[in-house]
Amino acid sequence: MIQGIDYAAIAPPLILAVAALGLLLADAFDAPRRVLGLVSGGSLGAALIAVIVLSAGDRRSTFCLPSSLRGGGPRSCSYVADDFTLLFQGIVLAAAVVVVLLSLREIADSKIPAGEYHFLLLCAVIGALSLVAARDLILLLVALETLSLPVFALVGLRRYDGRASEAALKLFLVSVVSTAVMLFGISLVYGATGAMHLDRIAPALARVPPDLDPVAAVGVVLVLAGFAFKVAAVPFHFWAPDVYQGAPLPVAAFLSVVSKAAGFAGLAIVLALGLPAYGHVWGPVIAVLAAITMTLGNLVALRQRTAIRLLAWSSVAQSGYMLAPLSVGSHRLPEAVAATTAYVALYAVMNLGAFTVVTGFARRVLDGPRPTWDSLDDYRGLAHRSPATATALAFFLICLAGLPPGVMGLFAKVVVFRAAVAGGVTWLAVIMAINTVIGLYYYLAWAVRLFTPPARPFADPVPGWPVRAALAATAAGAVVLSIAPQIVLQTVSAAT
Repeated sequence: MIQGIDYAAIAPPLILAVAALGLLLADAFDAPRRVLGLVSGGSLGAALIAVIVLSAGDRRSTFCLPSSLRGGGPRSCSYVADDFTLLFQGIVLAAAVVVVLLSLREIADSKIPAGEYHFLLLCAVIGALSLVAARDLILLLVALETLSLPVFALVGLRRYDGRASEAALKLFLVSVVSTAVMLFGISLVYGATGAMHLDRIAPALARVPPDLDPVAAVGVVLVLAGFAFKVAAVPFHFWAPDVYQGAPLPVAAFLSVVSKAAGFAGLAIVLALGLPAYGHVWGPVIAVLAAITMTLGNLVALRQRTAIRLLAWSSVAQSGYMLAPLSVGSHRLPEAVAATTAYVALYAVMNLGAFTVVTGFARRVLDGPRPTWDSLDDYRGLAHRSPATATALAFFLICLAGLPPGVMGLFAKVVVFRAAVAGGVTWLAVIMAINTVIGLYYYLAWAVRLFTPPARPFADPVPGWPVRAALAATAAGAVVLSIAPQIVLQTVSAAT
């Protein structure tokens, strides 16, 4: 009955857990904000190094069933550090480092308590790291909540801002409902299979008795609904625009990239390892979700006049593209998972770059009733004052649109198109093509504003080194992946 623990396998989340507790204690003794930020970023860097070291070794697993409880079945481990896990953990940690860099200025400007902020951020990252390594439904749900709960507080940390409190409440209410739905789905799957580990659920679902088939099918759909909230898929997307607008911008970037990447990793793991026998059930559901999500996201994004809400609805639309390959069901599922993973990795670089510019280089209007820096028109003429910044933002937007020279964005869309067509979901590929054309308009409309003369005087902020470092890192990543996008596909193919 005693489980051995492989501490090397859990090193990345363990490092962050120790750092989070240390940050909380340091904040209690009034440690400077700069020190807290360096410790937070340094712990993420150390965890990333641990992921790189683990990737050079063999597959590791821990929290496995003792031999006395296996009953002749598989080893059934709850936490697995394989190539797929380590790839997503690397994406999450690299993105979290950029979020910390952006947070250093936001904490000072918005008078956010630094110790609480970094503690909550690291806790959310621990949830994301555990989620992508989970191989049983209990750990998966616990990790999902560990990722979600700290984000509620992060969204509402600007206590003087009513929008932040409203956004936190909306996120909390929608999350509670989605968790209840997912937990009910897990109970139905357990009732039909008698198993919680994914490697035991898969064969059990393949031989479910006919009288339990409807129960298992409903359970599968409800589990899928829980993940649909996490990735902001329609109709579970309502929280995204208001939360993105009300939250501190680095937190919005975290939700848009880190939280979404972890959600898609968890979804891919559950579908590929636990539920392939019911691909005929969840495949069509995901196809409909993907079509509605990308269409609604793009159509509403056309009407947005502020940068944050445009990025929010754009993020909803991008979720539709990421869902599309998984709509193939159990047919060619490994290729579909690889396509979704590649898109998530490329999207993380593009979207983080756009958020970096919006967070660090937004300009304040001088002649208005109050300073503002969110309207798309406030970006007019940015190229005249900061050519490098405008060029970087325009490149990120072109990548998101999928146009040359943003080859990484084009490559990402080609990968998901190919997966959908190869899986026989041709009608969804047609809808994706139409939505790609729609998305071109609002991305290019924003990019064009950067190079037109400004209508009003602006005060350009002088970004500190953290923002400049974040912009340099994301821009370099976008350029490298646009020159050699095959790096991502080769890495993903090896991991999946």
